[in-house]
Amino acid sequence: MKGHFLALYLLLFAAGLYLNLHSDLSVPMNRPLQQFPTTVNSWRMTEEGRLSGDVQNVLKASDVLIRQYQGAQGEKVQLYIGYHGGGKGGGEIHSPKHCLPGSGWLEHSSNRYTIKAGKDELNLVQAVYQKGESSELFLYWYQVRDKSLSEEFSLKGEQILNSVLHRRRDASFIRVSIPFQGDERQALAVGERFVKEFLPAIRGFLPS
Repeated sequence: MKGHFLALYLLLFAAGLYLNLHSDLSVPMNRPLQQFPTTVNSWRMTEEGRLSGDVQNVLKASDVLIRQYQGAQGEKVQLYIGYHGGGKGGGEIHSPKHCLPGSGWLEHSSNRYTIKAGKDELNLVQAVYQKGESSELFLYWYQVRDKSLSEEFSLKGEQILNSVLHRRRDASFIRVSIPFQGDERQALAVGERFVKEFLPAIRGFLPS
């Protein structure tokens, strides 16, 4: 019995020592998002936004991109990329399930699925939110190194694993949103095409 208590004590001591001495590194992006291309294939940037100071103080993102692109047929898509480099003082990714309702958007539907993007499979969430008479389709995912994740539990698991093995907790949140009226399938087709065409550029900026 004393041996069991001693083993438990040593285990707790080792865990406490690790937590006190362990610190994650702040991982820089390959390039700042300010250099993200304004045109990709037939898509061109039409607007660029910024986070307010209050929002940034809450998110504490290392780098953020908020842009609206327009396609050749007039399709409008907003792209948001939030990169969190980890390290001391860095913020955590906030789930849209909490942020969007806080902005007045009500979830109408949500499901996780996978699409083929080149040689890769991309795990993402397809969700429809409504605010008043406005409807918007959201496609989003979390990127941790070379892995695309569609749920918060997997995101936390990958961050913890990378922290223990590599001293890094960097992660990204990528969201594509398409306003629509009536035809959700058409909005989904536009969103998937946008994601597939932009994915190589997005991954080129994020550390692997």
